[in-house]
Amino acid sequence: MSQTGYQHLSATVTAGLDLLSRWKPWSQGMCNGCLSYCCHLPVEVSAEDLVRLGFASVDDSPRRIFRSLLSRKVVSSFRARTGLFTLAQKPDGSCVFLGRDRRCTVYDKRPDVCRRFPEVGPRPGFCPARKFDVNSMSGRSMPGREGVAASVRQTTPQP
Repeated sequence: MSQTGYQHLSATVTAGLDLLSRWKPWSQGMCNGCLSYCCHLPVEVSAEDLVRLGFASVDDSPRRIFRSLLSRKVVSSFRARTGLFTLAQKPDGSCVFLGRDRRCTVYDKRPDVCRRFPEVGPRPGFCPARKFDVNSMSGRSMPGREGVAASVRQTTPQP
């Protein structure tokens, strides 16, 4: 997919995440053919998650882990009070581990919060899933940010 296609995809995903009221009750199989909306949410991980991912040792202090992974652009922040790190996001807002095929590149070692989604998250039990066949878009353009925004405005109830 072209860079422009990815920018349009990012706009579509961002618009969908903003509307928690449009999220659907989660059911088995929803991930197949999805735009990976959940992979655009901020992901908080523990030191144990980072050890499982191979980025840290059990002997490393959280501050040492943070300094190392911040410079490698794996994490973007660390909150000492909670002991949680926030994974870095790509310029399009997606998780640093989301591949070009819209699949997790560390799936077998993914963080606990990802394993438990949508049981945990902004709207527990619900998913922002939107079906889309990325492969079918080869050579075709996607709706631009303006088109997505207009669609969202039309379907969003006004107070």
